[in-house]
Parts: sequence; structure tokens; C-alpha cells
Amino acid sequence: MAAVTKADIESVLQPVQDPHSETSLIQDRKIKDIAVTNGAVRLTVELGYPAKSCLPDLSAEIERRLAALDGVNDVQINTSNKVFSHSVQKGVSPIPNVKNMIAVASGKGGVGKSTVSANLALALSAEGATVGVLDADIYGPSQPRMLGVRGKPQSKDGKSMQPVFSYHLQTMSIGFLIEEETPMIWRGPMVTQALEQLLKQTTWTDLDYLVIDLPPGTGDTQLTLAQRVPVSGAVIVTTPQDIALLDARKAYRMFEKVEIEVLGVVENMSMHVCSNCGHQEHIFGEGGGQRMAEEYGVDYLGGVPLDVRIRRDADRGRPTVVNEPDGEIAQNYRKIARSAAARLSQQKKDFTSDFPSIVIQNT
Repeated sequence: MAAVTKADIESVLQPVQDPHSETSLIQDRKIKDIAVTNGAVRLTVELGYPAKSCLPDLSAEIERRLAALDGVNDVQINTSNKVFSHSVQKGVSPIPNVKNMIAVASGKGGVGKSTVSANLALALSAEGATVGVLDADIYGPSQPRMLGVRGKPQSKDGKSMQPVFSYHLQTMSIGFLIEEETPMIWRGPMVTQALEQLLKQTTWTDLDYLVIDLPPGTGDTQLTLAQRVPVSGAVIVTTPQDIALLDARKAYRMFEKVEIEVLGVVENMSMHVCSNCGHQEHIFGEGGGQRMAEEYGVDYLGGVPLDVRIRRDADRGRPTVVNEPDGEIAQNYRKIARSAAARLSQQKKDFTSDFPSIVIQNT
């Protein structure tokens, strides 16, 4: 019996696909460090995005295929949730300690964008990533209440702010600096300056993703973000109804003009689920988000139902992903998070942060 080779391993694993991109793990070089010693196979699975809940089934399939190969008597599979930095729009410098920024936009208020943002961030964290949330809605900050945190951020040097932690998320919001009922009576330039300060004067720590909860519309704040902040990708939230889709399309066009990749569309309130009998009804229409995704050639990341538990959990400061982590809604958010992260992982990698900085000093 001939000894098993690395080529044998790669051949038998060629059909195994990434659960979200549906491409071969071998072809995409997501199976690494293959070693064969006396019939014992060692390898590492590195998808390039957080997918903790998918890795056990994926590892089991790999092990099953390898165990059936003649000459293999032992299999050891290591998994990695390593996330890389990816390209952003041209002419924008990276933020220290932040690998990727994901902007969540709607173009219209009232579609549940902030709720989706909070649960998306928590879902990415649950899948194994280090995640932060920037509440960019200066006029109507909602993340402090949704994430159940209060109090002002601390400063160690009087110049920068420490992020506030909630459910393992690093968070920052203007809502931490003002009373909850205090209106922000500011004009556009003050708002954009405040947003930049919140982003750049917060000492984020080793973030794989910073989820930015944008305010509705396509005005000053969104334009500032698009032109001055290194955004790796955007997620557009809409409801199925035509009115919401009109504004969601405007948000898509804005990101297109400033060369920010749209990772996909989330259809919120896709259907109503009766809390008594479980009957499902498409109150706001059906399939609008999916049609929009198909129209623009982007991914349809998934739909989220209009369910009283989502509203209740957000109002209580315990979003559904943490309040009912094993529930169907939480699993749905985790699938959306994995799909968005998988789509981002297909973009060009950015190694800027790995390059040394050259400093010239007079001596």
C-alpha cells in the first residue's frame, strides 16, 4: 500500500465547499498546513471569516472523507477564525486596531436598522470575531439602550476615550456623553466633526469588525463616512414594501458612487409571526429585499421576521442574539452575519497595517 501524499489529501477534499461562498476549500486555499506522517493527517481549516457554528459540521465532513482514504489511520483538524483586513475606498487611511468597518444603512428611518446593527454585531461576536459598534446616529442614538449600557466612557489621557463594553462588544455613542432625552441641536458640520471624533478618538482594541450604525438618509453624515472613513463594506437594511425599497436603492447608489462595496441586503420585517398561533403573514409585502439584491447583483443576506420578541428584547437592552441565543431568530441573525462576513472575505486583502512605518529623526 502506497503512502498517502499531500496530493491525495487535496484530491479527496476537492469537493468540500465553503458553506457560504459554495466554492472549493482546496481551490480557495482555505485548507492549510497539510501534513502527513505515517498515515496521520494534520491540517488547518481557515475560512477567513468567523463561522464558529459551521466549523463542527465542516470538520466532520473533512474527517469522514479523509478516514475513508486508504492509508489514513488518524486525522487531526485545527480550525481558525482568523479575520484579515480588506480593501477600502481609495485615499482613506486605516483606523488603528480596526481591521474592517461594516456600515449598516437603510436610506430610510423606521425599518429597524439599529436593531439589525446590534444583532449583527452580536452575531459576529458569537461566531468568534472581536467586534465593536459605533453608533453614528448623532441626532437619535439608540445603541446604548439597545445594548443595555449607561455611563460615560473613561479617558486615561484626557485626549482619547475608552470604548464601553456590552456583551463582549466595544461600543461608542454620543448617547454615552449626553442625557438620553437631550436633543442634539447641531448643524451638519458639528455633526460630522462629532462623528469623526467618536470614531478616531476611541481606543478600539484589536477589532476584526467595527459595525457602524448609520442614521437614515444619504446626507452629510453618510457622505462624511463614505469619503473620510475606511469602510470595507456596507449592509443595506430594508423592509419589503416599495416605499422603503426606494430609499434603500438610494443608499445603494450612494455607496456605489463612493466605491464602497455593498455586501448584501437584509430584509427586515419580512413577515409577521403571530405570538399566539405562529401564523405568518406578509404585512409589508413579500420578496422586495430579494428582488432588490437580484436587481443590483448583490447578495441577499436573509430576512428577519416582524416578531414581538425582537422589539421586546431590544427595549430591555438584551438583543435577541444574547437573550435567546439558541432560538430560531438568533440563528437567523448568525447566518446573516456569516454571509456578510463571507462576502467581505472575498474582497482584496489589505496589508497596509503590516508594513513598517519609516520615521526620520534628526540626531
